[in-house]
Amino acid sequence: MALQAARVGARKARNRRRRQGGRGALPEPRWTIRPCEEGDLPALYAIALATGANGSDASHLHRDCELIGHIYAAPYLRFAPESSFVVDDGGGVGGYILGAVDTVAFERLLEARWWPGLRARYADPSGKPPGEWDADQTRAWQIHHPWRTPARIAGPYPSHLHIDLLPRLQGQGVGRALMDVWLSRVKALGSRGAHLGVGPANLRAQRFYRAYGWRELEGEKAGRTMWFVTDL
Repeated sequence: MALQAARVGARKARNRRRRQGGRGALPEPRWTIRPCEEGDLPALYAIALATGANGSDASHLHRDCELIGHIYAAPYLRFAPESSFVVDDGGGVGGYILGAVDTVAFERLLEARWWPGLRARYADPSGKPPGEWDADQTRAWQIHHPWRTPARIAGPYPSHLHIDLLPRLQGQGVGRALMDVWLSRVKALGSRGAHLGVGPANLRAQRFYRAYGWRELEGEKAGRTMWFVTDL
């Protein structure tokens, strides 16, 4: 079902480009969506870092290049491979959509089997004022104090996702195709709704989510996060 949706998404992208016609028409897409595999892990870490500053490259902010991936990428390959996909354009993996069907169960699993090992590696910076933390310490704080999704969100919208694309794959319909695949997959696995968080400064992502049909939950901002939801 999910791979069929991937082929449909790629075909729709090709059709959009054919309709453009003329000398300015974009080339047909040459990318493939497939389930995440263990060998994709380095690419997941690299993409998480390259898009970790509100969609832009965060490599200049971090001494430890794996921190963002520890939080937003690697645990999905390990604990939720059934709902994690990558896109490969022949030059390697250039994007992903990673998520969990049951957010509450996933958070419990990470608390038992993922965060403890990382907490032994990264010190909790809570002894210092947050204003003195650097980017690495901010991420370390997230490892020691991970976000717990409120029941008012996780109840009606139990699934959640993270989607990131390198610049070379943006603006080609890849994001929409990935979303088609992922939503089809979690619906087939029994989900009735999904949510996601986005930073207020990430205007490109907000435009994409709204254009796709996600709606913002008014009054549900948590710190620097805006929440979007969709029914399945």
